[in-house]
Amino acid sequence: MITITNFPRGARGLRVVWLCEEMGLPYRLEKIGYPVPDSYRAKNPLGSVPFLEDGDVAINESVAQLLYIASRYGPTPLLPAASDPRFARVLQMVVFSEATFGAGTNTLMAAHFGAPDADKQNWSVRMQEQASLQALAFIEAKLAGADHLAGDFSLADIAISTSLGVYKGALQKPLTPALDAYRDRLSQRPAYKRALAANTQT
Repeated sequence: MITITNFPRGARGLRVVWLCEEMGLPYRLEKIGYPVPDSYRAKNPLGSVPFLEDGDVAINESVAQLLYIASRYGPTPLLPAASDPRFARVLQMVVFSEATFGAGTNTLMAAHFGAPDADKQNWSVRMQEQASLQALAFIEAKLAGADHLAGDFSLADIAISTSLGVYKGALQKPLTPALDAYRDRLSQRPAYKRALAANTQT
């Protein structure tokens, strides 16, 4: 069975739980506190979450976990076949959710919560804030008034909407009305509601 280790309410672990719920896959959710115990670092030296274990597979990086689950337990319409014209768009936006947008959000959170007051708005932070705004504009352009990023609901939506939630929730940064509406639509999915309930239980 898939085991997902996550912090209580951890957003990036939520996206992995959400995928399992969408696909109807059994999983076990284990929650750990911070700082993580040595026993956890023994199997995941980075000490990061989420961490996925499935038989002999043990991997971090939530985007890799999404792609692993969809590929290992698919086929699923959430990850179109390579011959499908939507395949490239789904891959692009799944990776974009962390490589471009999410990574920048991590930098802003580190500055917001951990930097001395004199550094909270230094040059690097201001540059990253502008890069995040560009990323948001890119996401909105890819939506182009549609309900989803790649035609039908897909991994791209799970990945991107989670990153938008981190940006808005942890940093208290506003989203545009279109991106707010996009997140609100996705939050009504039954699988999302089940995943959120599981992720917030103590």
